[in-house]
Amino acid sequence: MMHQTVTRTILGAAALTCTLAAQAATWSDTSIGYRYGTDYAEPFNANAISKDIINLNHVSGYKYGSNFFNVDMLMSDNKDPSSAGAGTGAQEVYIVYRHTVDLEKLTGSPYKFGPVRGMGITAGFDYNTKTDAGYNSKKRMLVAGPTFMMDVPGFLNLSLLALFESNAPYSTFSRVATPRYTYDSHMMLGAAWGIPLGGSGFSFEGFANFIAAKGKNEFGGDTAPETNIDMQVMYDLSPVIGASPKTLKLGLEYQYWKNKFGNNSDGAAGKGAFAQTPMIRVEYHF
Repeated sequence: MMHQTVTRTILGAAALTCTLAAQAATWSDTSIGYRYGTDYAEPFNANAISKDIINLNHVSGYKYGSNFFNVDMLMSDNKDPSSAGAGTGAQEVYIVYRHTVDLEKLTGSPYKFGPVRGMGITAGFDYNTKTDAGYNSKKRMLVAGPTFMMDVPGFLNLSLLALFESNAPYSTFSRVATPRYTYDSHMMLGAAWGIPLGGSGFSFEGFANFIAAKGKNEFGGDTAPETNIDMQVMYDLSPVIGASPKTLKLGLEYQYWKNKFGNNSDGAAGKGAFAQTPMIRVEYHF
């Protein structure tokens, strides 16, 4: 059943990506990628987890702004057990979409000051589903707020977003389904960047999210502020295969995620709520 769900998700993601690309009047970039690590962590799980992650990513620009769309398909080993049992690992689909309207393009007036080259309004959503044995997350989240485009080589965008998040987990241990629960609205300071390192072929890429606590969780416990920094150094291997620049990229990635999903790593969630994960990453752009 999960394989069918993943397949439908991939097909739906591909269809949406093609639609976004068709609407992009100025530029677009679509990629498929793979990353792997052996030291992933999950709240309330003390084990180091290996994961294979396949992703589909699309970014594009049009007359008044830009789109960002990403689907991660995460496949854990049996240290993160599946609700299906039989020694299998959990599978997860996590989708992110952001749309930014560029205020200068919309109004015709510049929004430049200091290190800021432009401003926009961003809105979008996060969506996930996971088949782990303990929680079975069904996260739904809407986001909205201003974005500041910084004047750097490549890009560096800073956003201050309001988050409106809910979840409706199901525990296969207790056989208890939790009705969809809405957390307190809360704020996130986010950064996303892609900066070329001169003419070396290397680039520094990633994102950082600093997320405020979101009140009580669905079980009545306190949530904690969350820090999620995911950064990579990528090298453009395109000349090696005779392809156009930035077609094939290979690199090393590192994720620092404290109080994962708002679970306090100093509390019952334990060290599984504090991930420090090195990975290898490869991307093919088309």
